[in-house]
Formats: sequence, C-alpha cells, structure tokens
Amino acid sequence: MKKLVHLTLLPLLFISLSCSSEWIPVDLLVQNATVYTVDEFFTTVDAFVVKDGKIVETGTMEELASKYSPAEIYDAGGKVIVPGLIDAHAHLYGLGGSLQTVDLVGTKSYDEVLERVVAFQKEKNLSFIQGRGWDQNDWEVKEFPTKDKLDSLFPDTPVVLRRIDGHALLANSTALELGGVTPDTYVEGGEVIVKDGKLTGVLVDAPMSMVYTNAPDVTTENAAQALLDAENICLSLGLTTVNDAGLSRRIIELIDSLQQRGEMKLRVYAMASNYKENLDHFLSKGIIKTDRLHVRSVKVYADGALGSRGAALKAPYSDQPGHFGAMITTEEQLNALAQRIATAGYQMNTHAIGDSANVAVLRAYTKALKDKTDARWKVEHAQVVDVSDFDYFSKNIIPSVQPTHATSDMYWAEDRVGPDRIKGAYAYKTLLNKAGIIALGTDFPVEQVNPMYTFYAAVARKDLENYPEGGFRMEEALSREEALRGMTIWAAYSNFEEDEKGSLEVGKFADFVVLDKDIMKVDEAALPSTKVLATFVNGENVTPKK
Repeated sequence: MKKLVHLTLLPLLFISLSCSSEWIPVDLLVQNATVYTVDEFFTTVDAFVVKDGKIVETGTMEELASKYSPAEIYDAGGKVIVPGLIDAHAHLYGLGGSLQTVDLVGTKSYDEVLERVVAFQKEKNLSFIQGRGWDQNDWEVKEFPTKDKLDSLFPDTPVVLRRIDGHALLANSTALELGGVTPDTYVEGGEVIVKDGKLTGVLVDAPMSMVYTNAPDVTTENAAQALLDAENICLSLGLTTVNDAGLSRRIIELIDSLQQRGEMKLRVYAMASNYKENLDHFLSKGIIKTDRLHVRSVKVYADGALGSRGAALKAPYSDQPGHFGAMITTEEQLNALAQRIATAGYQMNTHAIGDSANVAVLRAYTKALKDKTDARWKVEHAQVVDVSDFDYFSKNIIPSVQPTHATSDMYWAEDRVGPDRIKGAYAYKTLLNKAGIIALGTDFPVEQVNPMYTFYAAVARKDLENYPEGGFRMEEALSREEALRGMTIWAAYSNFEEDEKGSLEVGKFADFVVLDKDIMKVDEAALPSTKVLATFVNGENVTPKK
C-alpha cells in the first residue's frame, strides 16, 4: 500500500529563504494536518513545530513557515493528528509474556483449547506449559472446564491455563500436585473449586500462585524481549504511554535500563505490585521520575473478576445463589494499606469489580485522604458500583475504566448481577459526571490492545460486529470529545503528567499520532477500522517497521 504520509528534508518552499537570519531553527515542522490539540477549548490547528522533543508553537502552516527554519518537515497529507494515546490501565509486561505462551483467546470450546495446547507443545516441547485467554462464557457450555481431558493428554507435564481475565485458571493434576494443592486447600481471597470431593483443576484468584511455584524462572533476556515485543505492538497502534497495572521491582528497573539505553521509546507509568518487598523499596525510596518512566503508585487487588464470579458483591450472584465472590484484600487490610501509601506520598490504584469491593475501596480512600486534596487515587475498573456509592468519586478519587470490558461482558453481565445492579455497572457517563474526569484504558492482554476499539466502545457501546443495534445502555456512552480526553489529557492528569503530555500544547512532549480517518467526524461504524499511519514520541517517528 502506498504510504499517505511522508518525511522530507528542507522542501523547495524553504530553500530560497533558508539563509534568513530572522528564522528560528527548530527540529521538526508538522504541517498539512487536522490537529486536535485536546487543549482546554479542544482547538484544532493545521501545523506545529518541535524542538528538543517538545512543542514550540502551534498554528497555521503559513504563519509557522514564515517564522521557523526546520531541520525536517513532516507532511501529514491532510490526515488527522491527535495527541499520543495513553492506555490508563494495561499490562505491558503481561502482553509480552503472553506472546511466549499458548494463545487461547477466541477459543469457542474447551476442545479447541486442548487442540491449541497440543499444537503448541508439539512445536515447543516445554517442561512446563502455560497459556492464557480462554473464556467459558464464549462456549456453548458456559461452565468452568475440568482437568480430566488435560490429564489424559499431559499426564506428566505440568499445564497451567489462565482464564482471559487472569483471575482463574485450569491446571492439570501434575501442576496441582507440584503446587501442593489438595481438595482441602484453603487460601483466603480465592477458591479451590472441588466437585464430589475431587479437584476440578480450577483455581480462582489467591490459590493460583501455588501452581506457579515450579514454573521455570524468566531470564532477564527473555523479560527484556517480552517488553520490547509488547512495545512494538503498542507503538504500532498509537500508544505512546502505557500504565502498567502491577509490576515487580525487577521489571520496573529493567524498563528503566532499556529506556536509558535508548532501546525502549515507549513511556511507562509503572504501578508497583502490592508485595511487601515492592512496598518496602518504593515507598521508602519515594517518587521516581524520568521523561519516560514514572513510579509513584501501588497496584492493589480488592477482589477478582465478574466473569469468573470472583468479584465481591454485596448480595449473592443472581446466577449462583449463596455465592458472593471474595475479597482478595480485606477491608481492614485496605485501610492499613491506604494509610501507609498516603503517608509515603504515593498514589493507590485498586482493582475493584464488585459493588462490595468498590465501596470498601472508596471508604478506605476517603478515610486516608481526608486531609489531602490532590492525591488522584484511582479505582481501577469501578465496574459494578452501587448507585448510592457514586458520590464518593471526585478528582481526588478517579475512576479508571476500560470501555471494551462493557462490550465484552454485556452478553452475560446482567445474568451475574440482575436488572437492578446492572444500572450501576459499566456506568462511564455517570462516573464522569460525578468525578469530572475519567481515565480510559484496555486492560490488555485481557482485551485487545487497539485503542480505537476503546474509543469505539466508549462512544458506540457496541462490539466489533455492530451489536447490539442502538448500543448497550447508551445512557452511559461518552461523547467523542470525552472519549479522546479520557485517552489523552485526563489519563495524563490521573498520572500527574498533564503538564507534560496529553495535549498538543506549547512546552509539552511532541507525542502524537497520525490517523487515516477523522475519528471526531467519521461514521461510527468506521471507528474500529481506523489505522495508525505514524506514531511519534518526543518528535521522533517511532512507527515500527512492518
């Protein structure tokens, strides 16, 4: 396909004037574009100039051409430019790691899962098989699988297959035995599913870690490759900053080293996972900030996921009487954590799916932040919120949501929570109205990485098959301007980075994306097919080569 955008060096327009001493030298002129600056007034311009990785001025092609002498010119060919897109909640390292395991996303039956595992092992011949991506809600039989067939196929090799949300897994007998899991195993904050006194192989949340104790260690070389592989995908789709929701000290320091060596261009807002060694290190060290890495937050899990019925609800699940889900972190522990994190001057970002988990988090936040007005703590997902609890949200307690969760879950979500609780579920417009701000992400690799799907799901509330007609609970849809702000300036604000990114304004990083369609005007149905033509970070074209 012929490229629609191109880079030229000192075109004829400037050659005759290049010796003018009055011209101001700059590194880059971007011209011939519809530029959505996403500033306070949502201004559009057709050109801007960059020096030392930052925007010097925005305006018209004519006025900038008469003032600046650029070393390079990028002609956008009349296409649309938006600020570099920010994924406010994702798992960058998890995405890279998933590329090295069995891909089970999109499987339509348990038998298809098994077929993919067999094919993968035939090629790889590993001593410990891992995979991720199955979702029983997509199968004709919408029940958790059992390990019997897995045992017959792999009687001696441990196999661990995580559900798509990461909050449940299926393990074979070998993996369970090596991990010390028995029918009597109990771990607070999760469940070992037993049927007729025997292990089914399914573990939900907290007990899952037991089956990974014998997994082979990931080498630094493999971890670095996982990060770079994931970065390549992100940059190709227009993401210039990714919030990684839960990392170890080792991976955070590896990201920093890759960035410092110039091997990694992507900016990362790293949330330190809620482990003792992480907290002891980062909370005592204080905020870490470079131009590409920002560490000032802790990622906590309050509960599990709705799809695996691990989300903590105030009343029983509508489709499983007597079952409430489970808190991974108790309310008492949340309160203690919140106080410690607040004292250290860090941000607390907590996964909360069920209405019981959400209110526990919101109460802990409110108590810990009673004397703080600019903490910007985030509730990650804020998925099912009791209508009476929405008033807790503000610019100090920010909802961080993933619109494609709504369009992935809409087929069965009401079955889980019933017609009354669904009114407070995936309620993005309500959350925005209460908080005055909303940060948008994907939660990849739980969902697909493509931020255009995020934009589409936020405004159309439909899946990629244009279902349902009229959209899912459209009263909770965002406008296109709100969705773009949620993927840029509001996400930056939630990271304490609104003064350096999130909009194309003077003094900010020249992070921007060139699109083949005008997402603010094109027909809604065309939004998911919008392509990224180029991605720039610091004024550098970092578009991966195909």
